[in-house]
Amino acid sequence: MASHAEVLSKTSFFSDSPEPVLSALAAKATTRSLVRGDVLFSEGDQPDALYVVLTGRIAIVIDNKPLDHRETVVALMEEGDLFGELAMLDDGPRSATARAIETATVLQVNYSEVLPLLTLHPDLMWNVVRLLAKRLRTMDEVLSDSVFLDVTGRTAKRIVELSNGQNEFTLPVTQEELAGMVGASRERVNKAIASFIRLHWIEQQDRHYKILNRQSLEQRSH
Repeated sequence: MASHAEVLSKTSFFSDSPEPVLSALAAKATTRSLVRGDVLFSEGDQPDALYVVLTGRIAIVIDNKPLDHRETVVALMEEGDLFGELAMLDDGPRSATARAIETATVLQVNYSEVLPLLTLHPDLMWNVVRLLAKRLRTMDEVLSDSVFLDVTGRTAKRIVELSNGQNEFTLPVTQEELAGMVGASRERVNKAIASFIRLHWIEQQDRHYKILNRQSLEQRSH
C-alpha cells in the first residue's frame, strides 16, 4: 500500500511539492473511515480541510429537494481523487455535500497545513489553477450534456462511464444515485435502461450489468 506522502504526490494539487513537504503534510494528515451513507461534509458547512480518497467512492451531490425532492450527483470521487479544496481558496462555505456511497477511507489534510505550503512555494499555485481548470471543463461537459443530450442519451453515457471499459460490471451506485448523475427522475432513467435491454444493448440484473453492444450504447451517448 502506498504511503500517505505517495498518495499526495500523485494528486495534481501536490504533484510538484518537495518530498520533505509531502512527508510533513502526510505526518499531520488523518485517515477517516466511512460506511455507505456517511456524510463527510454538507453543503453550507464551514470548511477546514481537503480530502483524498484512499479506498471506496465518495459522491459529491447538490441538494435539489426543495424543488423536486431529488439530489444531483455532480461528481464521483474514486481512489486517488482529491476534493474539498475550493473553499480553501475563497473562504466560502461548502458548495456541495460529500457522502460515501460505499465503505470508504479518505485522507484528511487540514487547510492550516496547506496554506503555508502555497505561501512558501507560490509556483505550486499553478497546480491549483490546473485543478480548477479541470473542474471547470467537467462542469462545462455536464452542462453541455444537459442541453444537447436527452435523458436516454445521458443514461447511456453514464453507464458507459461507470463500466470503466468492462463489458460486465457491478454498477457502483444505486438506481437513485444513477438518476442523480443523469439529472432526471429514477422513473425516466429506468425507462431508458429498459429500452437498452429491449434493444439487446445490455443485460441487467439488479446492479449487475452486461454490455452486449457497446458501440450502439456509445453512439447513443453522443
